[in-house]
Amino acid sequence: MDSQTFSYLFAAFLLATLTVKLWLSVRQLRHVLAHRDAVPEQFAEKIPLAAHQKAADYTVDKTRLKIVMLVVNAVMLVGFTLLGGLQWLSVQLIELAGPGMLYQIALLVAVMLISSVVDLPFDYYKQFTLEEKFGFNKMSRSLFFSDLLKNTVVGAAIGLPLVWVTLTLMEKAGELWWLYAWVLWCGFQVLMLGFYQTVVAPLFNKFTPLQDDSLRARIEGLMQRVGFASKGLFVMDGSRRSAHGNAYFSGFGAAKRIVFFDTLLSRLAPNEIEAVLAHELGHFKLHHVIKRIGVMFILSLGFLALLGFLKNQLWFYQGLGVTPMFNASNDAMALILFMFALPVFSFLLSPLTSISSRKHEFEADAFAAKHSSSQDLISALVKLYEDNASTLTPDPLHSAFYDSHPPASLRVERLLTQ
Repeated sequence: MDSQTFSYLFAAFLLATLTVKLWLSVRQLRHVLAHRDAVPEQFAEKIPLAAHQKAADYTVDKTRLKIVMLVVNAVMLVGFTLLGGLQWLSVQLIELAGPGMLYQIALLVAVMLISSVVDLPFDYYKQFTLEEKFGFNKMSRSLFFSDLLKNTVVGAAIGLPLVWVTLTLMEKAGELWWLYAWVLWCGFQVLMLGFYQTVVAPLFNKFTPLQDDSLRARIEGLMQRVGFASKGLFVMDGSRRSAHGNAYFSGFGAAKRIVFFDTLLSRLAPNEIEAVLAHELGHFKLHHVIKRIGVMFILSLGFLALLGFLKNQLWFYQGLGVTPMFNASNDAMALILFMFALPVFSFLLSPLTSISSRKHEFEADAFAAKHSSSQDLISALVKLYEDNASTLTPDPLHSAFYDSHPPASLRVERLLTQ
């Protein structure tokens, strides 16, 4: 393939991807607004019209913000690639740092910083305008910027050594560098599964043991019935940042932890909390977590092998607006270009991921219905949809591309038969 052909191919896929994303967003807007003034029949007795309309308005505002972000990110991507932004940035940095590892890491950091600066106004607007408008924001501006600083420091402390090792492998490990990098990445992911909850998460949130003895007894009874061993039940102060509620478990082996947002505990009854947890435990007991990790590892191996091929192809660089250097390593540039190009060429396959994820959600619902109560899970889901202002009437096609969970109507309909 020559560089010009690849440029045209990239531009065509980028235009197609952006067009489909915008089309899906417009479909979502129209569908949600068309159903704004009537609660779906199966929820009519459980969710007030005002709550349904709030969810519609929240979804519409989020979708409109997403449309603006899609256009801005597409313009930035074209600026970095086809318009020569990365090439210009590379020239400036190599003049400052000279060829070598410092230049490569500086290039990666500079691209991430520029991307973060572009995203920052949108993140700020979403938190302090959109979320504030609908009563979900509980975060102060000082906490927002404190989180931003912490995320930057933690990301640098964890990411920079990983990047350095990866670039070293790319340069010195020969043709099979991508295989060694894959082993490194898999090991890193497993390590983070074990240490994120106990080392990183407490930097941002406070975790306290669950104090409600009756709820603890109920949950421990559920865990005993399904054969799940946990190192502890914890409550997270999610209300410091948001009114949204959730529950999850983390870790693996003997280090598994169950975590409840305090907002979830304040809204759901004990039997509903048990049903929600039974759903989450279903993902574990049905090996969904292991399957997802396995798929992620397999895909990452394929992607790294593809990068191993592309980094040696002149057309890959030139087709994306970069002239590779002959007196310095191009490995960091190859990583950046690959991260830019992969989402462009893979977005249209998104429904395949959603199909698998939705299948797992239905299976976890069935597991919860078997080991707790389907009616309790339905009641909890209805409350969570109402509290989180999640639309009950998403556009089916938009949902197929973006939503990892089935629409509420399908989940409730399935649960009523179990």
